[in-house]
Amino acid sequence: MIRRFMAPFVALSLSTLALAAPVETPTASRDLAFGAYQRGDYKAALAEAKKRVDANPKDAAAQTLIGRLYLEGAGVARDMKQAMDWFRRGADNGDAEAAYLYGVGLLEGIDIAKDRARARAYLEKAGAKEHAAALHLLGEIALENDGRDPDFAKALSFFKRASAAGSADADYALGILYKTGKGVEKDERQAADWFKRASDLGLAPAMVEYAIMQFNGAGVARDRAAAVDLLRKAAQKGNAVAQNRLAHLYAEGLGVEVDVAQAKQWRDKAKQGGLNDPSLDFLSNAPAPKPAK
Repeated sequence: MIRRFMAPFVALSLSTLALAAPVETPTASRDLAFGAYQRGDYKAALAEAKKRVDANPKDAAAQTLIGRLYLEGAGVARDMKQAMDWFRRGADNGDAEAAYLYGVGLLEGIDIAKDRARARAYLEKAGAKEHAAALHLLGEIALENDGRDPDFAKALSFFKRASAAGSADADYALGILYKTGKGVEKDERQAADWFKRASDLGLAPAMVEYAIMQFNGAGVARDRAAAVDLLRKAAQKGNAVAQNRLAHLYAEGLGVEVDVAQAKQWRDKAKQGGLNDPSLDFLSNAPAPKPAK
């Protein structure tokens, strides 16, 4: 997930916003609005949050929660324009999550005019509070660098701060940079370390990268059984690359016993995920396995 630098520019989707988890605060247990949100009582959450804003127009946490309710269509009709307006208000009153979400909205033009300069400014507001996703996105922006040469030094700084704040995406990005030698000296051991960190946090693309390095003994001790297990976990998460790799392993008997049925299964799942590999077409004509006697 470095998607923008290592591949064609991929726009952040609305699902990126919808999946951003609300940040809990130390006072969450005493927060009636947030408590109602957690219980799934969204109408009560909206009513309580609006009461708080009426009482204090600078209540950033309440404004951000209202924005999220409009974003998700929870307790109210989904309205991205309203969501962005509430996120702007929350961001201007100091909420890091709101600054990140409004920055994404400005970057992608989600019911507001695209404005990269303002987007960066809001993302930097969130980053100043060590918001992991904002720091990771700032790193990607530094690599893209408005079409100029990537600013690797700035990107590395943002990615390392994002990693320290718990971003698996940043760990993965650092792994890619060390694997490819972009902006840093190529270092397979460092790459493997970063991929493992992201893999341990459940990021499927990092699981694939680390499994491949494990399988080949590159930057980490060779362990083909562990590599196959990790590929399977990534494949079960729906990662098409992992599914394709498993299909090859089962078709060719690499690290596992040849299993045509498994190979076909994983090839077909990869195809459904958009990865069509003609080199596996021979599996369609492979004989069905004989039933056990």
